[in-house]
Amino acid sequence: MNVPSKPASIDAEIHGNFIDGREVEAGNGAMLDVRNPATGDVIARIPNSTAEDIDHAMKSARAAFEGKAWGGMDTRARARLVNRLADAFEANLDSLYRLETLNNGRPINETRAQLSRLPDFFRYFAGLALSRRDSVIPVEGAYLNYTLRTPIGIVANCTPFNHPLMILCKSLAVVLATGCVTVVKPSEYTPLTTLRLAQIFTEAGLPPGVFNIVLGLGQSAGKVLAEHGDINKLVLTGGTEAGRIAGSAAAKVFAHQTMELGGKTPVMVFDDFDVDRAVNYAAFGAFIGAGQTCVCASRHIVQASIYDEFVEKLKAKTRTIRIGDPFDPNTQLGPVISARQRDRVLTYARYGHEDGARLVTGGVAAKVPGHDNGYFVEPTVFADVKSDMRIFQEEVFGPFTSVTPFKDEADALRLANDSPFGLAAAIRTRDVARAHRVAAAVKAGIVWINDHHRLDPASPWGGVDDSGIGRECGTESFDDHFNTKSVMVATHEPPFDWYRDTASQKRLN
Repeated sequence: MNVPSKPASIDAEIHGNFIDGREVEAGNGAMLDVRNPATGDVIARIPNSTAEDIDHAMKSARAAFEGKAWGGMDTRARARLVNRLADAFEANLDSLYRLETLNNGRPINETRAQLSRLPDFFRYFAGLALSRRDSVIPVEGAYLNYTLRTPIGIVANCTPFNHPLMILCKSLAVVLATGCVTVVKPSEYTPLTTLRLAQIFTEAGLPPGVFNIVLGLGQSAGKVLAEHGDINKLVLTGGTEAGRIAGSAAAKVFAHQTMELGGKTPVMVFDDFDVDRAVNYAAFGAFIGAGQTCVCASRHIVQASIYDEFVEKLKAKTRTIRIGDPFDPNTQLGPVISARQRDRVLTYARYGHEDGARLVTGGVAAKVPGHDNGYFVEPTVFADVKSDMRIFQEEVFGPFTSVTPFKDEADALRLANDSPFGLAAAIRTRDVARAHRVAAAVKAGIVWINDHHRLDPASPWGGVDDSGIGRECGTESFDDHFNTKSVMVATHEPPFDWYRDTASQKRLN
């Protein structure tokens, strides 16, 4: 799909699944519409894959995993290929970030910044593949014990709409570097850049079947993929309930699992931190990506002595954010992904009113000239929010944040940990000892001190409790794509006969 710099209208393209290095027809029912969330226009149509379609993709992946072209490739050759794929990704960045902006509505400046980092994920994991070491383990007696690691096989990956390529690449890079293969089910809202990346990688030399894509709805195609008997690992980023359903299905075949699910990030702002800087981080953390991130800064917990000042300054900052056409370089906030998601955000604004919170700004749909059918919401701030309110406890997934006062460090931690989620947390303080104390005590898999939304391919990413299991990125993710085999070699010479000298021999197991 060729995307002009500021598209007015685009003909809807018909896409199929991507299997064995090419698009193929799939589905046997009505096609699904893919819309531009800034205009509501249909920009593509995709199939809702059947069980037969998904089985086709799985058989292709298994053949690639066991075949000579990929399964027989040595580590150094594979690392060179993964680096070549990173170069191909980089060479196509301009078309990719424009297509992603068209498909998910993030402002062009945000999309460009995010996608430009992704080639380094492939380079990082290619480096890990080259530097990998297996272990020699000291054991009792005259034995040599060492480990062998073999790729686990087929990784089924269900990706969401909010960061289509970034979340795909966190998994895809390690899949390729470890010698695994993947079948990806992208969100039905945002499949276009995933399809385009598969084409780019095939043209750059990735063997057929290594990176297959099945399209369709999560509750049908995604469910069939997660419960397929031939998957070896399930990677899913999405809602907590979707994770429970998919995880239960994958558990039946004892697949490894990595799931990044819901979040309700607490941001604890202490009174020794500069208020203006805290407000700038608050706006960034809450409204980047239209708040559609699992680590959205959705709960600001602010020390009472600076609470009123923080609320007033956040109100002023929020009202300066420019909402508009995602392809306009001046736009700072784009639409949410769909009419359904817009309505969800507005429902939570109503909950805020009903539960007694104070609306500071926003809470309504935004009108953008020339984009009357787009799914825009004004960035929303509620203050005086108590911990038993729905907007404090439940994930909104939109440009929406709340502010709650606290008295002291213990009170801040009590409020921060009053949540079923545990993905990310953030701390704003100049007190070094406090920063480390609070980071150790807060319930989260990721903690930012005086920052937000930062990730790196080397840094483990994931949560606890209702925010999921497992880790992406880092050596943690790399190691979880292998089966580990222990090899025990007897190096002693004396003859062995347990049944002759039983009483005088040591039991070995």
